[in-house]
Amino acid sequence: MRLKDKNIVIVGLGRTGLAVARFLHQKGARIVATDIADETALGDTVGKLRAMRIDVELGSHRSSIFQKADLIVVSPGVSHTIAPIAQARSRGVEVIGEAELAARFIQAPIIAVTGTNGKTTTTELLGQMLQNSGIPTFVGGNIGNPLIEYVNSGQKEQLVAAEISSFQLDTIDCFRPKVSILLNITADHLDRYPDFDTYADSKIRIFKNQQAGDIAVLYGSDPLIRAKTANIESQRLFFPLLEANEQGATLNGKRIILKLDKLKPMQPEFRNQDILDITKTALMGRHNYENVCAASLAALAAGGTVEGIQNTLDQFKGLAHRLEHVATINRVHFYNDSKATNVDGVLRALDCFSKPVLLLMGGRDKGSNFSALKDHMGKHVKELIVMGEAADPIRKALGQLKPTKVAASMQEAVATAFQDANPEEVVLLSPGCASFDWYSSYAERGDDFQCAVEEVKKMATGKD
Repeated sequence: MRLKDKNIVIVGLGRTGLAVARFLHQKGARIVATDIADETALGDTVGKLRAMRIDVELGSHRSSIFQKADLIVVSPGVSHTIAPIAQARSRGVEVIGEAELAARFIQAPIIAVTGTNGKTTTTELLGQMLQNSGIPTFVGGNIGNPLIEYVNSGQKEQLVAAEISSFQLDTIDCFRPKVSILLNITADHLDRYPDFDTYADSKIRIFKNQQAGDIAVLYGSDPLIRAKTANIESQRLFFPLLEANEQGATLNGKRIILKLDKLKPMQPEFRNQDILDITKTALMGRHNYENVCAASLAALAAGGTVEGIQNTLDQFKGLAHRLEHVATINRVHFYNDSKATNVDGVLRALDCFSKPVLLLMGGRDKGSNFSALKDHMGKHVKELIVMGEAADPIRKALGQLKPTKVAASMQEAVATAFQDANPEEVVLLSPGCASFDWYSSYAERGDDFQCAVEEVKKMATGKD
């Protein structure tokens, strides 16, 4: 792909946009970078761009800067359907995302992971499984390390394990993973997509360029996924349940049974019906065991070993802000699940607890149907505490089912929950919403929850 002297517009100047700019600058492209944010909001990014003598346009995406573009590279946080981009595309200008751009310069086979929930955990598991199998692997993508940074670094790993979002899949063209994982599809980002079916079709695009020698790892419990992938060219492996004559992995309590007698390539020592033991894993909940199924299948398909996979399962500690145990104070257990930014994430979290839960929800609504939580409210929740922009719609959908309180801050929510909790009950932050009303990210929100828990601990114990 020739980039020297091309007129390229970069849309969106977060970490991904800056990494793209560095790469294109090294390739000798003529760049204009644009973002609707102002210089204050973007921090030192603007200074770094100007140090490379890149033109920067802030505050809006003016149509005029797209007029001379030979190529437009869109960051995941920017919709590829905004008017200036749509107009440029209608004139024949190529519009791609960072994942597509990077993939054109990556020679190692890519294992791509998508789905509504569980992507990051599965990608991290997969990377560690491969590394513990003796296969040097770069782990990145939407997980926080843009693929273009791998290209910039000059690293030459044997494999690339990449988390890929629906937003990134919207702007692929030639992107072709050797192995693709689709974990699940549930309602999310309906503030950006016109309907659920359009969102689902974005996820299915991960298989767009796969061929007969490639592999698709699919959540076989969902009839929608089975229907939408019935005609893909790649070989299909299913989890956590198999129908007659299917290849894949079944989940039986704390055991995963691997049925892969026809899969190539495979490690020589693999025996069909090999069993993985997940009794030692720190991961909680059936949904995480399903993630383990998917990662294990992909790792084996890419040349990983059963021993390397088992070692990973025995050692893996889980990730921050995903059902993370924060503290136990006077026998009240606090869990940080700030990464649960949609309703399905909350459902999965609640299923992990047998004790009554004081549930903290709220943030910026993404077009969610909070009423889908009604059954789980009855089974699991003792009290609901809502906060942020979505407090009112959550309260209207669920507030009649259980005692419900509104908190003006995270500190108030945590203090209220602790005051109302009995010993052995659970205080769970599982927001079901984006974080962008009060916070810059789900991680910042989770950190604030942990700070609030620490304050409660000091008050309860009298210790700093």
